[in-house]
Amino acid sequence: MKKSLTLSLLLGVSLLAADYSGVIEVPDASKIIEKDLLAPVGIYKMPKGCITDDPKAIARGSFMFHNLNGENAKGEAPEGLKKVDAHGKNKQYGNCVACHNIEGAIGGGNIGPDLTAYNDVYVKSGIRDHQFVYQKTADPRVDNPNTNMTVNLTTKLFNEREICDITSYILSPK
Repeated sequence: MKKSLTLSLLLGVSLLAADYSGVIEVPDASKIIEKDLLAPVGIYKMPKGCITDDPKAIARGSFMFHNLNGENAKGEAPEGLKKVDAHGKNKQYGNCVACHNIEGAIGGGNIGPDLTAYNDVYVKSGIRDHQFVYQKTADPRVDNPNTNMTVNLTTKLFNEREICDITSYILSPK
């Protein structure tokens, strides 16, 4: 019994003392970090006709606001919006509701500002304008470089039309 215990201990110690450095992957972290760095802050001018009361645009904006991706999206994508991107992969939507509350939100978040009645509270009062909402949705770093909000247009997560649809939804009566 003592022999087998001693042998087991010696074997265990020799395994611990072995040099495993050749089998441990050590990636070049600087290349990984460089790949993950965001482009510089994008400052975007809202295109003409961006803000609309078109029900189809607002439906697309609402769908993107309340969903995460094509595979797990709730319901059918509205006209003009696909559940897959140009490469056949699930389209990543905004999932804005994870951080923001808005009228009709199920599980609306409390991390970002509450967007309930945003147009009435902020735009009609003159505190904010449509351009501010568009820019904040496109690239929120313009006035807060440490934001945790998704950078949408600079990273091409969304295109200009999709940013307009989301902005129109935020500003629309619910």
